[in-house]
Amino acid sequence: MDNKTILQIAIHQSAIDLSCQPDDFRSLQNKVVISSENAEARKYLTLPFFCHLVSYGNNIVASVDTSVVDIVDSYINKFEVGHCFETPNLYVLNKALEKHGMQVCFVAEYFLPDLEQLTLLPCDYDLKILKPDELTDLYVTEWENALCEDRKHLDVLAVGAYDQGKLIGLAGCSADCESMWQIGVDVLPDYRKQGIGAALTSALALEIIELGKVPFYCCAWSNLRSVRNAIKSGFSPAWVELTAKSKAFVDQLNQ
Repeated sequence: MDNKTILQIAIHQSAIDLSCQPDDFRSLQNKVVISSENAEARKYLTLPFFCHLVSYGNNIVASVDTSVVDIVDSYINKFEVGHCFETPNLYVLNKALEKHGMQVCFVAEYFLPDLEQLTLLPCDYDLKILKPDELTDLYVTEWENALCEDRKHLDVLAVGAYDQGKLIGLAGCSADCESMWQIGVDVLPDYRKQGIGAALTSALALEIIELGKVPFYCCAWSNLRSVRNAIKSGFSPAWVELTAKSKAFVDQLNQ
């Protein structure tokens, strides 16, 4: 596996998720497609999308409901690619979606491993690889980023950091689709800023690659602590996503 192959796998998965073709992401022209369900899509996605934008940097591919094709097409072709994912331009899209009872909800940056940078980082604490049957008692608040209680069956592998037998950090991965496993990581507050998160993330990423899967990492670009961890761990920014949800869904999250 090399960096080119890793990127190709990610683009192929995005094409599955968005109901488009991989080459659509390599074009310099934006594209709008109609979203549809697909059993091979990432498990945490709710399909079909009403409005979902993805960019690998060249352009934007939008997977949408038929009712907003013209709205979204106009939006992504009016503003520069990067600006379509941020304010103030984002208000234009949000205002148009509100007429359909929808709002911009999630905006996130995704990272892929850079095999020229990824290496097993040192850690002052003992690291241990954990299998699914060793994660049963770890679905608690401290590890809510590393593990997902709602999708326990997808948590396939983890690496824990231990201080004299006490679990102080955990990186876990979920088998979100056939080819790609997503990494999440948590470190107890008293143990942060010691490089534990990066050591866990890099160790888990290497284990995932050894199993023939592509590790990926996601966070909001405003979450600087998480962004720094991704970069320190040997990951690089690869693509961005924007997802609209119902106003009721957004209101529930904001309570």
